Amino acid sequence: MVKTPFGCDPVVGSLTPSKEYRVTNRIQEETKHGVYDAVFNFIDSRYYNVFATVSRNRYLFGTSRNELRDAYLLLENEASTQLDVTVYQCLEGGAIAVLQSYIDEDKDESFYTVSWACDADGRPMLVAGGINGIIRVIDAGKEKIHKSLVGHGRSVNEIRTQALRPSLVLSASKDESVRLWNVETGICILIFAGAGGHRNEVLSVDFHPSDIYRIASCGMDNTVKIWSIKAYGAYLIFYPLPLSFLTSAFHRHRKEILFSFTAIFAEFRTDVERSFTWKGLPSQFPTKYVQFPVLLASIHTNYVNCNRWIGDFMLSKSVDNEFILWEPKMKEHSPGEGTVDIIQKYPVPESDIGFIKLSFDFHYNAAAIGNKEGKIFVWELQTRPPTLIARLSHVLSKSPIKQTAMSFDGSTILSCCEDGTIWRWDTVATS
Repeated sequence: MVKTPFGCDPVVGSLTPSKEYRVTNRIQEETKHGVYDAVFNFIDSRYYNVFATVSRNRYLFGTSRNELRDAYLLLENEASTQLDVTVYQCLEGGAIAVLQSYIDEDKDESFYTVSWACDADGRPMLVAGGINGIIRVIDAGKEKIHKSLVGHGRSVNEIRTQALRPSLVLSASKDESVRLWNVETGICILIFAGAGGHRNEVLSVDFHPSDIYRIASCGMDNTVKIWSIKAYGAYLIFYPLPLSFLTSAFHRHRKEILFSFTAIFAEFRTDVERSFTWKGLPSQFPTKYVQFPVLLASIHTNYVNCNRWIGDFMLSKSVDNEFILWEPKMKEHSPGEGTVDIIQKYPVPESDIGFIKLSFDFHYNAAAIGNKEGKIFVWELQTRPPTLIARLSHVLSKSPIKQTAMSFDGSTILSCCEDGTIWRWDTVATS
């Protein structure tokens, strides 16, 4: 358990905006249960203005005017159908075009989360998961299901893609586990769960932006856990040796045993690479458990909706009317121990409900977050004290916003509302 040192009072931001956005579009999806997630494609520069949404029990992909016209006609003819995953394109002047829509074969499926990924050839893929616990990997180029990832015992709450290796994704589940997948091969590489794992459902997960071996997760056990795929002494044993061997050989071969542990860890770190070249069935891959995090932080007093790396720092949001920036300080040779410095707090009025999450531009210069009154707060992340860029509100936007999406440069912000609407906001040009 980490400790927060005395004398480290966080800086609290002011709610005075410094920038202006305006509503340029509002669309209504055919769903009675709200839009759960939206995400821009930051994987491929050709599709920076393309975003995907997920809702309940809908895929159209086209680039020509005729294909888009046919897509709209299809939607009109299926007005009673609730769409699961939809791909849109942000056009000039605030316009939004439907490109592709996917209806899952299971009419009871409700997707909660979606993330962009790609295979080794750079083909765009969408990875979506939800109430059934099955993760669908959709080949957007071929317009068909590429893989179905089966493993979670309960619903999938969030999926995140590793930006440096976009064939790797993490999934956070109600079954109290986090899983690392290779979406190209369909292999589950690692399961982060067990003796030191979460004790309630996992709500959010994230890759470190520059270290593919480090991840963070949080959930309804009120904790944020930082995990590492790297070796940390003899703390993690992924290939348990027989007890009889340890008993008989310990005194005679103590150095050799410790050396074997080191070799075991080195082999463990190659499993990610093995997942790309595995020739057998995905179910035959030797998936391993990571049972202990390298840091456990109880900095919130209630369950944690969202955690995101920002460099080596962490942003997290609980059910308080704020999100916080803090620095985890781990002890390299003492896994599980360390300290936390809370650096800054960003007020978000009326956001004391569950499942509200943050979104960012590509360079993490700004963060957007909604609240239960249909408002959006946009914060500058590179200033101290924190600077509020904008407070976005509209007389017709009254439904809770639990998820937003920021474009590559932050000039466009989307909000996903519980009434099934998607709002588009664009920056107002200054003269």
